[in-house]
Amino acid sequence: MLRWIHKVLALSVIIPLMAVVISGTVLSVMPALDRAEAISHPADGISVAELAERTVATQPGVEQIKRLPSGKVIAFSTGADGPAANIVDPSSGEPVSTYAPSAVERWMTNFHRSFFLGDGGRMAAGAAALALLVLTLSGLQMTARRMGGWARLFDRSRGGVMERLHADLGRLATLGLIVSTLTALFLSLTTFGVIPDGPSQAAAFPTMAQGGPALPLARIEALRGIDVSQLRELSFPNPADPNDVFRLTTAAGEGYVDPVSGELLAWQDHAVGRQIHEFIYRVHTGRGLWWVGVLLGLTALGVPVLGVTGAALWWRRRRAHAPIAANIPARTADTVILVGSEGGSTWGFARTLHAALTANGHKVHTVAMDGVAQSYPAAQRLFVLTATHGDGTAPASAGAFLERLNEIGAPPPFPFAVLGFGDRQFPQFCRFARDVDAALTRRGWTSLLPLETIDRQSPQEFARWGKALSAVMGEDLVLAHVPERPRTHALTLIDRIDYGTEVQAPTCVLRFALPRSSLLARLAGHGGPQFSAGDLLAVVPPGETLPRYYSLASSARDAFVEICVRKHPGGLCSGLLHGLRPGDRIEAFVKANPSFRPVQGRKPVILIGAGTGIGPLAGFIRANRGRRAMHLYFGGRDPESDFLYGRQIQGWLEDRRLTSLSAIFSRVRGGGYVQDRLRTDADRLRALIGAGAQVLVCGGREMAAGVRETLGELLVPAGLTPGLLKDEGRYLEDVY
Repeated sequence: MLRWIHKVLALSVIIPLMAVVISGTVLSVMPALDRAEAISHPADGISVAELAERTVATQPGVEQIKRLPSGKVIAFSTGADGPAANIVDPSSGEPVSTYAPSAVERWMTNFHRSFFLGDGGRMAAGAAALALLVLTLSGLQMTARRMGGWARLFDRSRGGVMERLHADLGRLATLGLIVSTLTALFLSLTTFGVIPDGPSQAAAFPTMAQGGPALPLARIEALRGIDVSQLRELSFPNPADPNDVFRLTTAAGEGYVDPVSGELLAWQDHAVGRQIHEFIYRVHTGRGLWWVGVLLGLTALGVPVLGVTGAALWWRRRRAHAPIAANIPARTADTVILVGSEGGSTWGFARTLHAALTANGHKVHTVAMDGVAQSYPAAQRLFVLTATHGDGTAPASAGAFLERLNEIGAPPPFPFAVLGFGDRQFPQFCRFARDVDAALTRRGWTSLLPLETIDRQSPQEFARWGKALSAVMGEDLVLAHVPERPRTHALTLIDRIDYGTEVQAPTCVLRFALPRSSLLARLAGHGGPQFSAGDLLAVVPPGETLPRYYSLASSARDAFVEICVRKHPGGLCSGLLHGLRPGDRIEAFVKANPSFRPVQGRKPVILIGAGTGIGPLAGFIRANRGRRAMHLYFGGRDPESDFLYGRQIQGWLEDRRLTSLSAIFSRVRGGGYVQDRLRTDADRLRALIGAGAQVLVCGGREMAAGVRETLGELLVPAGLTPGLLKDEGRYLEDVY
């Protein structure tokens, strides 16, 4: 699931993310350039009083002096030629050059903050920052798992050139990206008032100054005690108003200074919130911390490279998931191939073995290790091809294999052979393959071949194993492994139901005709001729190579392919899908998602979803022909507009595929969110979970987090937590 989230998020936000990153990188250089210019005119050891005196002496009519975060000092004045702004040399007060904000910087700043789209653009930029944060953290988590645990996170990276580059650059850029994204999110939230930016309470304006002749600037004590490095702004009194005063803002606070007595008339320290906001602003922009800006800019430069290497790795895995032709049903197969794969490459080798055996006249059944059957009536041999993930653990398609192995009784009459795939540079090279071989041996299974391992997906080693296999089988078996290109197939839309227009959340349920039976195995990919609700439909928009994934609300048994899609502003694929009419076609394929579906058995199932998250949950209910107890909690906006699957749910309640429904809507009087409904049913939920119920959650990230937190609170009296349930396989999430 973590890999899926990382991949789909990266593919979904690649364009706005690249725009934000590249523009941010350009902006990160600006403070360093400004700082370099300011260093040529240092202000060390000069007081504000001295600066003011020198500036007035060389530029009569000065109204305000500002010190920029870069260290530049700007004098604003009004003369015979009108208003002027000059960069000042603090040591002499002489104007160095005319000050004019960079048009390029201004353009780039507006683009970086909002894409020139106002508040909508600011929200998009904030979302891009959030996406980058999630990508960074999920990438770090996956790297730690790949390296064998957090303790080995900074060990030497292993794998091919692309894997090493992706891992090394990701680890190098992680800290900078976390700082950049967290500060960007903070500033975005302050922009919309979600987090206060901590404005200080303004110092009260003095009701009356002393009046009389003004002191020379160099003798004003309140200004003499402040170094220029602390100055933010100094506004001069209006010459036409004898009672006017200096307005002074520093890094510490702001106040008013009497030009006659030289004393501080009023002062207000900056609030802590403002100081925090100013610090975060400086960290993010590099204004005042130019070296931080340079470092963050350098780490941001890694994002495009990570995008390219990540896309290349994804493409490699996608190619490895090409479908298996002529996959014989398990009950009639004479040869069974079980596959354990994390990234997809092991499936490629399994396809090669499958094809070679089929060419020799064998009836071969290939399936994920988690799909192992309790018996194979016609089998004469069984092969296990498996990778190892992280610190010796099972890969994605084999997480439950050892547990399911315990459910098989007496050892079968046919022999087995285990072939492990891995990288010898990892400490736990092929550890899971060794564990599987040992487990089968302990249970009395007969070995056809000793355990063999393939280092770094070597075709040569695979071919040598094929020769050994040929010898024991007494036939010529050639294993020439060649990667295959994934395929998509045309799906024709046959029906659609639209929801959510009235609440500005257009959503539609799209139903596509199932391809002809000859294409079904290819559509379902390596999972065989069946696909289930909760699997993923990968839709490839015209002219695109990157698919977008949508959870399936149907199974092959339903004789149609169904997804639930919300239209996102600017969303390429969601826009395409929402524009479809019956008869239109899309290119797509199905990717198995076995980690999100109800476990077998009669234990109750609790389904929790909001918005389009109901899609796979509806599929689970539709497939519940055995009338297993299923309880649905659904959250929407308005029952009159976006009660997705409302009519179908009523039918499922009537035919008892669905045991109970608890729906809640946020935009009606007395409404709320799905978490509120969970609290209302706290006692029933504790009883169901105590009776062994499984919990499946599908929907947005925030909703899932809220559900997890709420259930954590509700389960305290039972001594349970979502984490414990997850360890038992009883708490599953499909979050987008």
